[in-house]
Amino acid sequence: MFFKSIRWRLQLWLAFLLVCVLSGFGVTIYQLQRVSQLRQIDEELERRVAVLSGAVRGGPPPKRSFAPPPFERGPGPRDFDKDNRHPPPPEGRPPFRGERKGPFGPRDFSISEEISSLFDQSSTSAFYFTVWSRDGAMFKRSSNAPPNVPLPQRLNNTDTRTHARTRNGYREAFHFTELADCVLAGRSISTDLDAMRRFKLWLLAAGGTVLAFGLGGGWWLTSRAMRPVDDISVAASRISEGNLSERINVADTDSELGRLASVLNSTFARLEAAFAQQTQFTADASHELRTPLAVIISEAQTTLARERGAAEYRESIAVCLDAAQQMRRLAESLLQLARFDAGQEPMRRSIVDLAENARVCVGRIRPLAKERGIKINCDLGPAKTFGDTDRLDQLITNLLTNAIHYNKPNGEILVSTRSENGGAVLTVTDSGQGIADEDVPHVFERFYRADKSRSRAEGRSGLGLAICKAIVDSHGGTINVSSELGTGTTFTVRLPA
Repeated sequence: MFFKSIRWRLQLWLAFLLVCVLSGFGVTIYQLQRVSQLRQIDEELERRVAVLSGAVRGGPPPKRSFAPPPFERGPGPRDFDKDNRHPPPPEGRPPFRGERKGPFGPRDFSISEEISSLFDQSSTSAFYFTVWSRDGAMFKRSSNAPPNVPLPQRLNNTDTRTHARTRNGYREAFHFTELADCVLAGRSISTDLDAMRRFKLWLLAAGGTVLAFGLGGGWWLTSRAMRPVDDISVAASRISEGNLSERINVADTDSELGRLASVLNSTFARLEAAFAQQTQFTADASHELRTPLAVIISEAQTTLARERGAAEYRESIAVCLDAAQQMRRLAESLLQLARFDAGQEPMRRSIVDLAENARVCVGRIRPLAKERGIKINCDLGPAKTFGDTDRLDQLITNLLTNAIHYNKPNGEILVSTRSENGGAVLTVTDSGQGIADEDVPHVFERFYRADKSRSRAEGRSGLGLAICKAIVDSHGGTINVSSELGTGTTFTVRLPA
């Protein structure tokens, strides 16, 4: 359940990204600070190594000593000192540790006050130095130098570059001169390492604070972003329980979820309208079926109440048959509308000319028009379209029948067809009583009657125009009505080419 929540998934992903970014940022800052600190120390050390190296190079040259042949006894100390003019070491002082073995005698270098100022020998945490001779013997060091400073390893005999190393809390820079003497300068970096550890802790604390604020802000943002989803879920649950009037509260219609909520609200509105229409349709169908059923039951009960003659029985049966025919027509219309709604009405499409269909339908309906004294005029121009001939005939017949029933005595009907913008146009105009403005938007609704008393008396169910609209919609066309009370009504059908 925890990992299935979108909110927690977003929060975990945000935490992972923040940890990666903060870790990378912290490590980078720490390394840059460490490198910068070490570079600064190395620059100071390199400056001191250069000064010491210059002093070593500029010291007095070594004394040339001539060793006696191996098969002769060399001169005594007095003679040796006299010949080489080098006084022996004072009594009680060990021989100078910087003496060289071989043809070169001991050498030394002096440290000026300027050089001494670079090394504070009174402080163990200050800079120190150590100098080794070519044979690896240490012959000079500062008093604050740590004991047992190891001689650095030289990469090759020609390497005279300055190198740096870190050793047990010390940072040291060393350099080999052209004569293979090694000069080393260093200092303790324990204070710097403590400062870097404090800086690391500070980075961890700052990163933890940023992570906490980031996760808190991320939780607030994800909660705010997921609020419409929660509203959608609550609204959908209430709608599923039967409350079709429930809607999602849309505060931000410009966001993706806001647009989704708007689409769902319109969907819920259409569902509510469809359920309301279905409920009304069921109620109207029940009402329409109840009337002929009541006639049949009433007529049968009256006939069976007493003995009657053959003529009376025939009359009763005729009434029942008429009511049954009305029920059959209503049932067929309802079944056809249901098939149109489900997209299951069979259609046999071909290229047809509405002018020919209108001419055939007018010929079929003329007897009914003559019976009511209504004249039908035709203006049939070519109007080809792609559709089902039988359904188009049903469309034209329903419109003509409607125009006859709602026309005035001795009225007129004009039927016209034409091609317009590559499509076919059919118009049926009558000179009848017209339709009120408030009734015009509802004329294509099922079981709707502008003149309810007259339509019901004539046995009309109020499904003819609804079937017309279903036929037009199935052909991808449109049907419109314009009417004026006391003048007449015009139905206009437009079908694609």
